[in-house]
Amino acid sequence: MKPTLNCPPDNAPLLAFGAHPDDIEFGCGGVIVRETRAGRPAHFAVCSRGEAGSHGTPQERTVEAEQAARLLGASLEFIELDGDAHLELRVTHTFALARIIRRLRPAIVLAPSLVENQHPDHARLGQLVRDATRLARYGGVAELRDLAPHAIGQLFYYAITPEAEPANISPIWIDISSPEIITAWTAAMEAHATQARTRNYAELQVARARLLGQRAGIGHALALFPNDPLILDSLAPVSRGARRF
Repeated sequence: MKPTLNCPPDNAPLLAFGAHPDDIEFGCGGVIVRETRAGRPAHFAVCSRGEAGSHGTPQERTVEAEQAARLLGASLEFIELDGDAHLELRVTHTFALARIIRRLRPAIVLAPSLVENQHPDHARLGQLVRDATRLARYGGVAELRDLAPHAIGQLFYYAITPEAEPANISPIWIDISSPEIITAWTAAMEAHATQARTRNYAELQVARARLLGQRAGIGHALALFPNDPLILDSLAPVSRGARRF
């Protein structure tokens, strides 16, 4: 008999995938800390230790990622795939990510966007995660039968750089204006000290969030891009929009 497919409850964990040790923090760390401070568990699955980067050793970057995850209130694991700058689209990788989804049973999954004009590991990981969320649902996949099937609620993409923002997907904007959220997010990004040797990435990301917030008449915001249309039970959650009519 095939296992029963269960949809996630509202308080199920948030699962974020990153190709490199700092991707999640820079791309959507403000959203993560907002969720964890509201009581939602969050888990990071990082698919390399930054071994091909220009700055920092894999050991240093591992320690930085562990510290950053703690600052955001998330747990963390590293996945051994092809290594930094070598990630390939393989069905075995899809199964590996699907196993994590079945094990953690998240309601929401975050992954790098599919836009090609960015680090190639980012777009490829986004594709692998997209496929893994689908395969995690299917009870007949032989490689996954030891874990019960699981359907997530929604897959959202995050953009680490402005160039990685999908032009063909209408985003949702998450209000992260709270000073406590900005402080925690900034501290998590600054934990990746090896990556700040040539550029202040934390300042860049906060500036992006400030600009997006100004467009909506709030302090700071981050954009997430849904893989599928959102389904709401009522209009109550969408009573506020970015446009001031």
